[in-house]
Amino acid sequence: MTTAEKKVIELIGKTGGMARTRDFLANGVHPRVLYRMRDEGSIDCISRGLYQLAGQILDEPDLAAVFTKIPHGVACLISALSIHEITTEIPHAVFVALQRSAEKPRIDYPPVHFFWMSGAAFTEGVEIQNKGGVKIPVYCVEKTLADCFKYRNKIGMDVVLEALKFYRERHRFDGNKIMHYARICRVENVMRPYLEASL
Repeated sequence: MTTAEKKVIELIGKTGGMARTRDFLANGVHPRVLYRMRDEGSIDCISRGLYQLAGQILDEPDLAAVFTKIPHGVACLISALSIHEITTEIPHAVFVALQRSAEKPRIDYPPVHFFWMSGAAFTEGVEIQNKGGVKIPVYCVEKTLADCFKYRNKIGMDVVLEALKFYRERHRFDGNKIMHYARICRVENVMRPYLEASL
């Protein structure tokens, strides 16, 4: 194994199982090394410019792929519900919040749904979860519920009400925290009756 090939494997390990072409270039690895290793079957190209070790199985491969390529995004809505285990929905795409001024990232795979948010609606309630060595920014469960009410017409009210039910069963109910995020997302009046009914 050449020094460059060792560096590729080392970089993939350091970045939680996936690395971008730009990571390799920044560390002096020429693209032809990547192509050779891909053709020999020692690494897999899982999306344009994104590589992992061949045969490697990650906990959340779709989330890992998206947030390796879009580290400034935040997992939201169905993806966040799934991370917090308060939905029976199986995400068929990764739901990503971006700053309102951000350009839409180019990503071939997996499918991604983007939502542009601004100010506190984008920045508040973000926590980091580690999924198979990849750091995933995700909204806390209470912010996620507020977002779901805000985007209820896009994800379905049945999904929102199921999430609220699971939240009550699986998390310590914090009405003040939920209403804090409801005010930020401007859904306070919409959420209040549902919260009162669930008490």
